[in-house]
Amino acid sequence: MKRRFCLISVLLALVLVLSMGPVTAQDEIVIYMQMGGTQGDASTLARTNGARAAAEHLGITLVEQYSSWDPQVMLEQFQQAVAASPTGIAIMGHPGEEAFGPLVDDAIAQGIIVTSGNNPLPTLEAKYQTQGFGYAGADLYDGGHLTGTAMVAAGLQAGDEALVYDIWHQEGRSVSSRGLYDALVEAGLTVEQLDMTDDVDSDASLAVPILTAYIEAHPNLRAIGTQHGNITAVLPQVLQEAGKQPGDIIVGGIDLSPATIEGIETGYISASFDQVLYLQGYYPVMQIWLTHNYLIPGLHINTGVGTVTPDNIAAIAPLIEQGVR
Repeated sequence: MKRRFCLISVLLALVLVLSMGPVTAQDEIVIYMQMGGTQGDASTLARTNGARAAAEHLGITLVEQYSSWDPQVMLEQFQQAVAASPTGIAIMGHPGEEAFGPLVDDAIAQGIIVTSGNNPLPTLEAKYQTQGFGYAGADLYDGGHLTGTAMVAAGLQAGDEALVYDIWHQEGRSVSSRGLYDALVEAGLTVEQLDMTDDVDSDASLAVPILTAYIEAHPNLRAIGTQHGNITAVLPQVLQEAGKQPGDIIVGGIDLSPATIEGIETGYISASFDQVLYLQGYYPVMQIWLTHNYLIPGLHINTGVGTVTPDNIAAIAPLIEQGVR
């Protein structure tokens, strides 16, 4: 019932905005938005395109912030944004509630609208929902679990060996991976967790020798899962350098970079969680506009409800090439 009410609220908000046509604001609306990685990278491009589209439609000045997924940089960027006294700020939850809490308290006390995307901050969302703090992103645990379930359906069996490679040392970054891990364990697989260093987080190419060495040391490995978009993109290269053919190792990942698309099309990747990054860019900008103009409270929007597989990639690929999926 709650999900249905949220969906209806979103649809009504969209009808309201779209029915107005291009907006000419009486006062300038400035929004600072945290995009995540680096400008143009596969895990960030569609989000950026969504935010830009919303800003253009609504007549908003958009200031983009890129952090290479560094939580400390996100906090510093938030402080820089607050100092500029914008209309609103769209943040990501990677630094966590404890780190973000006092900063968000201060920003909202100054009259700045704050909302979130990609990685949730549920306590802050509940505290400030009436003041426009919403969330546009996936239910991270469920998304990871969905990915793991799709990997099992691709041909895994109880007793198979699997690896989940992700940022286990950051609790907020590993929620989705825990869902993936649990799905594999529930299916009876023997699953190991391998922690990703911060260097690899920023430069996924560094994962190639790490994972090829892991495969060599584990000849019975049947599956690799991750919920890191840039790692997903390099996994086909990892398998090729390890001498593996499509299907030898079942791979499940996240997001839809060109390399990931090719990996799905060639069979190296069996499933990639689709969290619809374009909407994670569009909705936070629209949220701030709606709150600023109509005092609409924060909407909680689940953008991640499916996976892309070899069965549906042909229909989705043209949209990915346009940078909207």
